[in-house]
Amino acid sequence: MPDRTTSGAAVFAGTAPGPDPERGPALNLPRVLGHHSLREQVSHALRAALIAGELRPGVVYSAPVLAAGFGVSATPVREAMLDLAKEGLVEVVRNKGFRVTELSEADLDQFTEIRALIEVPVVTGLARGAALGDLQALRPAAEAIVTAAKARDLIGYVEADQAFHLALLGLSGNPHLVEVVSDLRNRSRLYGLPSLADAGALASSAEEHVQLVDALVARDADRVEALMKTHLTHVRSIWAGRE
Repeated sequence: MPDRTTSGAAVFAGTAPGPDPERGPALNLPRVLGHHSLREQVSHALRAALIAGELRPGVVYSAPVLAAGFGVSATPVREAMLDLAKEGLVEVVRNKGFRVTELSEADLDQFTEIRALIEVPVVTGLARGAALGDLQALRPAAEAIVTAAKARDLIGYVEADQAFHLALLGLSGNPHLVEVVSDLRNRSRLYGLPSLADAGALASSAEEHVQLVDALVARDADRVEALMKTHLTHVRSIWAGRE
């Protein structure tokens, strides 16, 4: 298949135009602001865009066009994309830009299976052993996911979701476990999020995170286990656009 290279800053205007078969799907990237390094902020946003399907396999994205979307220079975008290339999430296309690495359905199923083997027992255990104050402190992060879902901010949704789950797993005291799950999450593809948002169903789905916090605070380990299993099932079903 020939490469399709995105071009033209118009794809980043407030309301993005529809897909162009020559340029690939329209993009809706957030402006990069704040006090963290631009490279770090752009890396986080690009990972979220990959997961949410704003950046699609088979399309070549140029650093200058992506930079226009973020409102920054091309340098931090190019550096961030090279970081993603080292992780195997994108590949360099010489003199053109970067192409998103394609993953098979079997790959995605296997990533989620590994996540379930790790996350379900660990989070269930936190219902019994984590400090109550630490569990209660997760509520604002869970609510941030719902807020992003209601605003149809897909990249913000993915970033908030990532922050919540990694903070939750961090209560285990095992940074290596968090690193493994973070890598697996970065390889997830949730292409069903836009249709859920369009149908008004994403916010109700996001409420699962608030329900999980409620169950954790209540020390209801059985409820936590059931919610985690359902949550991870959604990763390869409705959130992936398979139902």
